[in-house]
Amino acid sequence: MSTLLPFHKLILERIHDPTTNDLLVFARGLGLRRIICTLLKVYATEGSTVLLVNATPEEESEIGEELGIMGCRNPGLRVIGYETQSKDRQNLYKTGGIFSVTSRILVVDMLQGDIPISRITGMLVLHAELVTPLATEAFIVRLYREKNKTGFLKAFTDQPEHITNGMQPLKNIMKELQIRTVHIYPRFQDDIKKTLERRRADVIELSQNLSESMSDIHHAILQCMTNTLGELKRSNSTLDLDDFNVENAYFRSFDVIVRRQLDAVWHKTGPKTKQLVTDLGILRRLLSYLLTYDPLQFQAYLETLLATSTVTVMGVKQNRSPWMISEAAHIIFEVAKRRCYTVSSTAKLSGNGLPQQSAADDNDDEWDVVDEIAGTSGEKRPKWLPEGLEPVLEELPKWSLLAEILLEADEEILRMESQRRVPGVAPPPGSNTILVMASSTRTCTLISEFLSSKDDTQPKGAQGRTMLLRKLRLYLWWKRKLAERKQDGRPGFGMPNSAGRAGPNQGYEKMYGGGEGISEALQRKDREREEKRASRRRVRGGAPGASGSGSGATVRPVPPPVKAVSAIGTIREEANNIADFWAAQSVEDIDAQAAMALDLTEASLLTFDDAEFDTNYGLLEPQLTVLVRPYSDDTDDRMLAEIQPRFIVMYEPNMDFIRRIEVYRSSNPGLNVRVYHMVYGNSCEEHKYLAGIRKEKDAFQRLIKERGTMLLPIFEDRGDGRGDALIKTISTRIAGGRKELSKTVSQVIVDMREFRSTLPSLLHATDMLVIPATLTVGDYILTPDICVERKSLPDLVSSFNSGRLFTQCELMSVHYKHPILLIEFEEDKAFSLEVVSDLKSYAKPTNKYPPKKGGVSEQQQAGPSVQSKLVLLMLSFPRLRIIWASSPYATAEIFADLKANMPEPDPRTAIAVGAEEDPDVGAGVNAAAEELLRCLPGITAKNVKYVASKVRNVRELCEMDLVGVQGILGIEPGRKCWEFIHQGEGKGTR
Repeated sequence: MSTLLPFHKLILERIHDPTTNDLLVFARGLGLRRIICTLLKVYATEGSTVLLVNATPEEESEIGEELGIMGCRNPGLRVIGYETQSKDRQNLYKTGGIFSVTSRILVVDMLQGDIPISRITGMLVLHAELVTPLATEAFIVRLYREKNKTGFLKAFTDQPEHITNGMQPLKNIMKELQIRTVHIYPRFQDDIKKTLERRRADVIELSQNLSESMSDIHHAILQCMTNTLGELKRSNSTLDLDDFNVENAYFRSFDVIVRRQLDAVWHKTGPKTKQLVTDLGILRRLLSYLLTYDPLQFQAYLETLLATSTVTVMGVKQNRSPWMISEAAHIIFEVAKRRCYTVSSTAKLSGNGLPQQSAADDNDDEWDVVDEIAGTSGEKRPKWLPEGLEPVLEELPKWSLLAEILLEADEEILRMESQRRVPGVAPPPGSNTILVMASSTRTCTLISEFLSSKDDTQPKGAQGRTMLLRKLRLYLWWKRKLAERKQDGRPGFGMPNSAGRAGPNQGYEKMYGGGEGISEALQRKDREREEKRASRRRVRGGAPGASGSGSGATVRPVPPPVKAVSAIGTIREEANNIADFWAAQSVEDIDAQAAMALDLTEASLLTFDDAEFDTNYGLLEPQLTVLVRPYSDDTDDRMLAEIQPRFIVMYEPNMDFIRRIEVYRSSNPGLNVRVYHMVYGNSCEEHKYLAGIRKEKDAFQRLIKERGTMLLPIFEDRGDGRGDALIKTISTRIAGGRKELSKTVSQVIVDMREFRSTLPSLLHATDMLVIPATLTVGDYILTPDICVERKSLPDLVSSFNSGRLFTQCELMSVHYKHPILLIEFEEDKAFSLEVVSDLKSYAKPTNKYPPKKGGVSEQQQAGPSVQSKLVLLMLSFPRLRIIWASSPYATAEIFADLKANMPEPDPRTAIAVGAEEDPDVGAGVNAAAEELLRCLPGITAKNVKYVASKVRNVRELCEMDLVGVQGILGIEPGRKCWEFIHQGEGKGTR
């Protein structure tokens, strides 16, 4: 564990007191995990029970490992998850220690009394910015404070930008956590600033200009985003859309902001607005992919966007994205293609496009493929490249800059190593490992591939040509496979990253995108290879094989831009031409050659001797190691402390990692660190980096201002009696209301699975006693006669489709007098079952295109609507009532009204209802008679014991009238059972 810096110690001195409750708002990258781990170590005393709440699985693993490094072992941090049984959890809680518990499990354990709340020493709540009145963590804090007034509570967050939405967001979080003290530590705080500026790293800022083609695409994408935002504002002029600007559109959270603004009117939103919202996300990804993808992968993504667009038979695009038919889109598509290759106007798509090979030359051909993939074929034009297609293969500008940086770092390492050999000179601390950091795993893979295959003899901008040639071959193969799948009516697939990284069987299966077994894939490959060799011999022997579809076609030159729509047509025409070309080349099958190359590569790996194995797979010296990693969370702090690199290359800017380097440099006084900070100048990468710094600074300033002006929240002492909740509603009809004084707390029985929702927390907040139980029938038991089945909109649709809702309503109707179906909508979202713009007009039948004879109309194909299914449900269960709740808050109020003047439910009775394993239900029934009951229509495994408890024998059931049977089984199941008994199988089971 790295040493604590002065500002770390200052923060710990202010928040470590176990008699206080604190909220810490910390800047990212300054070592928040160090503070949390140090606090856990301080609190890990004998007999104490400390809970870590709201931690992700990754954080649990990292914090546990950090505590082990700090010496907090035996037992250290113990993680309690879903696999831990209830009795095991009870035993763990009794022994004490540090526990990380899932929020849902902790709530249930608190309500059931499995964990002694009064014995909890304290809690540490992570990600405090996510705590809202609907969050489970707020429920946990309320339960904790009801029975424990002395335990501490510490909350932490390093996301100040998330605490700026709404009125007084900081006060609301403090209210839910019941905390009155907040500590705010931004990067510009005096103590932090003094500590980090005392020792600075040697930072070299490198601003790389975009290439001319990349700059054109970049400006075109920004223009498309500006036009899309303007169109979105014009379509929704009544909303507050001040945050809808290009600067905010750089961030991934922008899609969430847009959707949050439109949620209230989403049911009134037409397809045009929805298309614009989707387009903003696509354009934002295009900006990122332009700077991180190689040109071929970027071109493949653009073609995927075009392939997913729907075109009618008449060629008219329906709901086409407006940006795709603009002049800016024409620039994007045209320039992106020119970055990859150019097509000559005189190119002929004939059989002479590829060299003809005989079957006798197959071995030489296979070795040529390996040489071309390995880059040993020199400047000779590859045989698989079609005539007239000239590869451009523009490299990303940062690649050559990265190669220069690594060369400079190597020279510096050699100079330092020569100084170390001087006697009497102490070696400098740190390792010679060069650390390269990037934004994603995909970018790291591309960097590693470039560094491992770059040719230092080539000039700047052409060092990665070997890699790009291999990707071009894969791109052309992908185009051909798309054409084949389109002809077969199969869906397309994305372009794979590399065909040479997987093994022969795995790579071949991945390329084909099928789910067949390996043996079948290899057999198919062998059959196709033999068929193509036979076809190759036919082509060489005579003319029949040379005549193929499209063999004499010519690749037409790309016309100059005349209309905006020509961008779409040009790209689609180019895609079809390449696909037709490869479909016509039966003599050279690129996927078979790729499979041969993979087979040969695998065979060469199996022939390594011990010396070659050590050479290729042995341990490398640190000065020969380049480590490429993606940015992570506080885990990067420990990675820097373990590796101790002296050279760090930030391939992409990252504000958090810059601060981690500052902390790393300040924690190691004698270590000289050189940082190369790479950024594309005047690009979205630079603008996003600066905007992120500005947003965090503004968020901290707003929080500091709110802390200075807000009124501290006052928390009421609810206690165990719950105050006014003891006095239920008084009825004035009985003795003037003097005899209706009850000391029974209002309670509701909740199914265990319902604790995923926010409703149990709100019920508890309205002074109801929430009792968790495993219920077979219903989700909420309000009274002995009222059972509620709660459904959200997605769950309602899926329950209708699967038929589960019918079974649930059937069971509720059998066991309870008042079954209720609760349809709960989300707060701040549309209170509508369907989108208004998608509803059909039922006033007049508007069938412009009636179905043909024997056909099915469009409405029949779509199936009945949700409203129609609800009507059928009500007809099947007349006693079923439906409650519409606009939000969980409205549901809590409805439950309180339903429970007024009603007796409280019994948990044991509610659990026994519908439970097959309950020995008290249907006790003493003959097994043969029970098996006979199961065979009757309407009687299932879930209600057979209930039926057995209502009748003494099968004869009594047979002598009942229709009303009596329906009273036990329900309307429809009772009718089926009665008709089967009295009218026979044909009548009862139809």
